[in-house]
Amino acid sequence: MVIRRVMKWQAKRVIPAGVLLIGMCCVMAAQTAPTDKTNGDSGPAAESDPGQRPGASQGHDNTYVIGDDDILEISVWKEPELSKPITVRPDGKISMPLVGELQAAGKTPLQLEGDIKEKLLKYITDPEVVVIVQKINSENFNIVGMVSRPGSYPLTVTTRVMDAIATAGGFKDFAKKKSIHILRENPNGTESRFTFNYEAFVNGKHPQENIRLQPGDTVVVN
Repeated sequence: MVIRRVMKWQAKRVIPAGVLLIGMCCVMAAQTAPTDKTNGDSGPAAESDPGQRPGASQGHDNTYVIGDDDILEISVWKEPELSKPITVRPDGKISMPLVGELQAAGKTPLQLEGDIKEKLLKYITDPEVVVIVQKINSENFNIVGMVSRPGSYPLTVTTRVMDAIATAGGFKDFAKKKSIHILRENPNGTESRFTFNYEAFVNGKHPQENIRLQPGDTVVVN
């Protein structure tokens, strides 16, 4: 009788342990099972497509008007021989294989993209073209006269008369600091003239004379 009671007691201990072991195995199997990617579960980020449209992730300012000497990065998808930097010539044109000569100056990057695509349609089905201004060389201001480094300087950031003088290395001896002139050619062909009194400005007077320069302006220091 005692032996039978012991065996029954041992059986009661073994059965729950077996159930527990089965449960643990099910949990482990669920953790190691591969995730089904077709049911919308999130997985690792997809690798970038090596055939992705060049420049597709890059933006460009379509309000900018291309000018002479600007350097353009032109990319044609899957056409490496057509994808390269091109400098706008002094006559405002660029030259490309299959495209030939094309007017670039005076157009925005988006407009030039359309012109290039139109030319390539004769040779390529639905060409993907991206034009990005790599370097702006067409927007400059000039400073001449009694400054340390007279010359032409790029106008790539907001530049006022004081900035122009500093960029040119400051005044030479005997410069007429009270009568600096800024010459500006207007679209109608006329010329505007502005005056800047350096000595008055540094003393807190006439701040409005420190005007923002525009492309093509010439600062004259006598």
